[in-house]
Amino acid sequence: MSTPPDGPQGPAASPGPTDPHAPTDPVTMPPTPPTDHSTPPSAAPPAAAPAPAPAAVQAVLPALVPIAADAPRHPGTDRPLLTQSWLDLTFLHWPADPADVAPLLPPGTTPDTLDGVTYVGLVAFRMHRVGWLRLPGIPYLGSFPETNVRLYSVDHHGRRGVVFRSLDASRLLPVLPVLAARTLFRLPYQWSRMSVRRNGTTLTYTSRRRWPGPRGAHSTLTVRTGEPVREPTALEHFLTARWGLHSDFAGRLLYLPNSHPRWPLQRAELLHCDEDLVAAAGLPAPAGPPASVLYSSGVPVRFTRPNG
Repeated sequence: MSTPPDGPQGPAASPGPTDPHAPTDPVTMPPTPPTDHSTPPSAAPPAAAPAPAPAAVQAVLPALVPIAADAPRHPGTDRPLLTQSWLDLTFLHWPADPADVAPLLPPGTTPDTLDGVTYVGLVAFRMHRVGWLRLPGIPYLGSFPETNVRLYSVDHHGRRGVVFRSLDASRLLPVLPVLAARTLFRLPYQWSRMSVRRNGTTLTYTSRRRWPGPRGAHSTLTVRTGEPVREPTALEHFLTARWGLHSDFAGRLLYLPNSHPRWPLQRAELLHCDEDLVAAAGLPAPAGPPASVLYSSGVPVRFTRPNG
């Protein structure tokens, strides 16, 4: 989980985990027709953000939980349900019309917006040592590449979260946790052939879906990492400071809290982007380069028990 359920939050304050040698599944990707969202120096600026949400999409909500760079103190943090680390993350975000996003969210949530605009995220990373309860994380089978498509939500308690539209993972065996997550928390995990490769400051993430589908949905992302983010913008806080995920289980809204240290964020340049995961997740395909490109070396993460 990203994402992407992170699930992939604030200024750099503490270094992320240092495990660049965790195993991944290398793969030679077949050629695919390019859909290039990269931003060379001479490219036009990112596409304009969509207009603010129409009144039909906006809802009367209680006071929103403020966006905070540090995780709130969730009950049960010392008794985690899931532990894992998210490493070598790249965050790509495009503006989205709240009217397109609202039908894809669980009942009881609405699109979370900044200045009337919401966002769709494509987040690629390495999941490392997934573990249940207080048991040690699985050293090899619990480490694998993942890429998720995620949206931003707020519920009737004012809690901000993410909603995963897809989570592509490279293994099904560690996926005792993954299959359990798919069943218990209605997270749309997909089995894909994937790799993460680093060459100096350049990282390339590849993914091609195997099951359940749409079979062949893919992404190839290449980024070059840059300077640390000393003072995140309001948008960067909005996109990364997410301390829970929303999901629907048997018609009931679930909120699964997470906590981790502040994100050690870095600027990043998108060199290549060929993907159709966003469209496969039921959203309009991105138009133009992303509005935000960020990288993080990663953080250790704890999920606590879900609540309504």
